[in-house]
Amino acid sequence: MKAPEFEGTTDPLEADNWLIDIQVILDFMGITEREKVLCASFALKKDARHWWMTVQMRKDVAAMSWQDFVAEFRMMYYNSEILAAQQDEFTSMKQGSMTVLEAVKKFEQLARLCPELIPNETEKVRRMMKMFRTDIAKQDKEARAQIFKAKKEEKVVVKQFQPRQNQESYPKGQINNSGQNSKQFGKNKRKGNAIGQGH
Repeated sequence: MKAPEFEGTTDPLEADNWLIDIQVILDFMGITEREKVLCASFALKKDARHWWMTVQMRKDVAAMSWQDFVAEFRMMYYNSEILAAQQDEFTSMKQGSMTVLEAVKKFEQLARLCPELIPNETEKVRRMMKMFRTDIAKQDKEARAQIFKAKKEEKVVVKQFQPRQNQESYPKGQINNSGQNSKQFGKNKRKGNAIGQGH
């Protein structure tokens, strides 16, 4: 499984998408927190690689936890001005000419950047219903059914990448053995198919 590379961006959504994608893969590998940092750093290219080198100069990355890596990453790539603009877009978002599925997808993307505005599911649904056109919002029951369907379709892809929890699918030691996964990661790197290719 090849992890997505990250070259740097000024778009918080693009950065967040990469962080989510790499997290899914690292969780699937079943490796330690330290190994997650190591593997993710191999996926950093160009400008992102230079940023990571500056982090290495001021931090003991050998002892860095995954949570610390995420904090450093967000501090760098969640541009405050653009983030504020996208949060404003979220609070004033309207369906317009978008279909229900398109509107829900965009709503979910922007919502990831505004967790403080949607502390619970009730508030999230309230904001979502407020976003829809009048003709959709009036048909409350039907609209909620369409929303549920749209959100379900979005989650199908994510579920396909989540690790199964039965021993038949993954023989003992295949996923949770950190040493074995680290060796396999090294082999893949030499073949040019893993996260660490390049540099």
